[in-house]
Amino acid sequence: MSQDARVTKDLMETLADGRKGFSDAAEKLADSNRSDLASKFRELSEQRAGFHAELETMAAAYGDDIDEDGSVGAAVHRGWMSLKDALSGSDPDGVLDAAEQGEDHALSEYKDALDKDISADLKTTVQRQYSAIQTAHDEVKRLRDSTS
Repeated sequence: MSQDARVTKDLMETLADGRKGFSDAAEKLADSNRSDLASKFRELSEQRAGFHAELETMAAAYGDDIDEDGSVGAAVHRGWMSLKDALSGSDPDGVLDAAEQGEDHALSEYKDALDKDISADLKTTVQRQYSAIQTAHDEVKRLRDSTS
C-alpha cells in the first residue's frame, strides 16, 4: 500500500468516526434546550461525510481501493470514545466536551498526515480539510466554553 493510500485510509477512518460522533450527538441533543447544537453537529457530520467522499474519490482516481473494513469492524470511535458516556444523557456540556476531544483527535491525525511524505495533490487537500477541522474545533471549543 502506498503512503498516500495509508494516509488516506487513516483520515477516512477518522472522518467516519467524526461523522458518526457528530450525528449521534445531534440526535441526542435534538430535543434538548440546545437544539442549536444539534443543528451545528448535523452540519459538521455532513462536512465530515463530504471530506470522506472527497478523499475516497481522490484515491479512486489514483487507482487506490481504500478498504475500511478494519475500522468499521472494530466499531471503536477512537477520537470519540468519551462521547459514548456523554451521550448516555442529554447534557450539552458533556456532549460539547466530548466533541472537543474528538476534534482534538481529528486535528492530531491530520497533523500526522501532513508530516508524512505524500503527493502534492493529497497534501493540498489534507491541508484544506485540516483548516476546516481547525475552524470546527475552535467553534466547538467556543460553544463549550460559553456553556460553562
